[in-house]
Amino acid sequence: MIVSLEANDVAVVIGAAACWFDVRTRRIPNLLTFGAAIAGIVYAIFAHGTAGLFASIAGWLVGCALFLPFFLLGGMGAGDVKLIAAIGSWLGPVVAFWVALYAMMAGGVMAVVLALATGYLRQALTNLSLLLMHWRVVGVRPLSELTLSEARGPRLPYALPITVGTVVALWLR
Repeated sequence: MIVSLEANDVAVVIGAAACWFDVRTRRIPNLLTFGAAIAGIVYAIFAHGTAGLFASIAGWLVGCALFLPFFLLGGMGAGDVKLIAAIGSWLGPVVAFWVALYAMMAGGVMAVVLALATGYLRQALTNLSLLLMHWRVVGVRPLSELTLSEARGPRLPYALPITVGTVVALWLR
């Protein structure tokens, strides 16, 4: 039996593979993210020519641009940024935007559930207040005590909300 995968299916498979790695190791391999991005660009060229090339690169850039600030502020890992960019290379810029938006919503809900389940909600709200005050005083800059490398609270493997965002964006499309 030959299985034919569309770009949408491939994007979901990439997300699922990233979830498997992120949940188990808290890392998303570069081979997966960069390999998926390159494959998405190559697929777009063969499927849609020059227009596909530009749409695929634009999707990669949109995904990267929307999550890069969170990485630069220390609140997200580089693998998460590369994952959404790779998914964007398969789905194009418009769908990449919606994937990012739905991923942020799903991530917020999942973070609250995780904080409630671990008894961390009060500390999370205190940290959020501290971060907003820090930004008000010194500008939008990382607060080292609250970055991924320093904070000790529970961590959400963000490949999960990115994959949920992908599925929702494709479902509502």
